[in-house]
Amino acid sequence: MNCNEFRRLIQAEVDGELDAPQSLQLEEHARGCAACTRERKSLLALRSAMGKAELRYDAPESLRNDLKQFVRDLKREEAPRKGNDFQWLWKLLAVAATACAVMLVLARPGEDLQNSAMLREVMAGHVRSLQAEHLTDVASSDQHTVKPWFAGKLDFSPNVRDFAEQGFPLIGGRLDYLQGREVAALVYRRNKHVINVFVWPSATLERTAQTESLKGYSIVNFDASGLRYCLVSDLNAKELNELAGLMGK
Repeated sequence: MNCNEFRRLIQAEVDGELDAPQSLQLEEHARGCAACTRERKSLLALRSAMGKAELRYDAPESLRNDLKQFVRDLKREEAPRKGNDFQWLWKLLAVAATACAVMLVLARPGEDLQNSAMLREVMAGHVRSLQAEHLTDVASSDQHTVKPWFAGKLDFSPNVRDFAEQGFPLIGGRLDYLQGREVAALVYRRNKHVINVFVWPSATLERTAQTESLKGYSIVNFDASGLRYCLVSDLNAKELNELAGLMGK
């Protein structure tokens, strides 16, 4: 089994859809491939995070009452006369559209990014790097050591800089796996707080930073010069945004 075959089957394996022989083949391949092992761990961590997440949002009582009242009003109305067919239809469509819009908001509270798979995957990658004691593949505060280390390992060149003078010293870097591809993970520190900065190519050249909060972690996400940056840490959002501002310059 090669890496491409592994990636076609790994999602099914994580979901428990493979038979025993196929699962054994994946396990044997992962033991000899560090990149596929990281991908498998990332998916397992993501599944665990999704399992713990609160994914059910009940409609508020006010919306339920409004919809019930609307149905009662419809029942009381006589069948629409021919000349009022379109007026009656537009009224019904307007109420239905409003109800759908409200339900979409309830299904996605806060910013869109907050409940996206990417956000949870980034958070899982950060937690995994701390728990597995695999924070860096190359440990160095020298950007001229860390940046060349990625050469040949990725199909893009991450922008690596040390911000020790601003209070965010570079610790090192590693390869990680997000969104179905290998990415660069740059590691910084702020006092006792570890900061993971995930970097990968983006079709968007520039985008204003978005700040999110999930399960006690701050996450800052932005695009600059064709690269996506996603910073995650238990550091407060204000200081994390300071680092994001330095990286975006």
